[in-house]
Amino acid sequence: MDWLNDFAPLSHQASDTLPELMLTHLDSWGVVTLIGNDAKSYLQGQVTCDVVQLDKEHSTFGAHCDAKGKVWSIFRVFHHQGGYALFEPKSAIEKQLAEIKKYAIFSKVEIEKSDAILLGVMGNQSTQFIDGLSDEQGDVRTINGGTAVRIDQQRWLLVVAPDAATELVEHSAAVKVAESLWRRFDIEAALPIVEQEEQAEHIPQALNLHALHGISFKKGCYTGQETVARAKYRGINKRSMFIVKGHTANELGEQTELERAVGDNWRGAGKLLAHYRFNDGETIGLVILPNNLEPETQLRLTSQPESVWTMQPLPYELDVE
Repeated sequence: MDWLNDFAPLSHQASDTLPELMLTHLDSWGVVTLIGNDAKSYLQGQVTCDVVQLDKEHSTFGAHCDAKGKVWSIFRVFHHQGGYALFEPKSAIEKQLAEIKKYAIFSKVEIEKSDAILLGVMGNQSTQFIDGLSDEQGDVRTINGGTAVRIDQQRWLLVVAPDAATELVEHSAAVKVAESLWRRFDIEAALPIVEQEEQAEHIPQALNLHALHGISFKKGCYTGQETVARAKYRGINKRSMFIVKGHTANELGEQTELERAVGDNWRGAGKLLAHYRFNDGETIGLVILPNNLEPETQLRLTSQPESVWTMQPLPYELDVE
């Protein structure tokens, strides 16, 4: 597929106006599918969200946890080709897939990593573009070769067969950009991202999943439910995910450890879950911090201590019922 080489980084600053329609290949993301007569009931007993109440026109966030309530994966789940699809970082799939398949032998469900191509549509004209692919009107729509899923007002996910992806990319007038731009929008929307190195480290509430309606406290039992419920009703969760912003002299690579100011000293604060660097050096990221920190708390990268970082307002409320 020669078109895979068509996606180039979009050099810009945070204040720049972006193209009206952009397309990217989401190569670092993947999809796990569940298909079969027991797919709904099986998934319902494994994840934090209420799959039974999920209609075909909508998607929802959810988490798959271990028995201690620690997250294997956070995903967006939606109906797809007669079953369900979980959209999540590709690096998390191997371990999460092994865990979610453990008891599938007792149910009529096939659970697999999909070989579909994932494309991201972005920009003010993204919904207009999707309208041209489907006559349906929901946030989840059937299109040629797969499914389109609304992420927000200016983004759609396409999960499509390889031949359909080729046709879309080769015949689209959209500006083809590197997938790092998709990461920028995820960070600005404070959407949780759990890569392989963060698996089984955090409970869902520490990743703000409750604020994104990814936890049902009314559904039946699921793996890790006791811890998740205790975090809500006994207030035991002391951490939340925040947007942070600073300046970096160069690309961070693996040097993403943050420190926080404590008086005249600095203490370890956590590792960036994700980050995006603009061409002027301004950098934004997501990090899990103690949720009692003052908003004006100063932060810095351990590897670049000369630059002070700050916490930014979240686009949603953390204290939700």
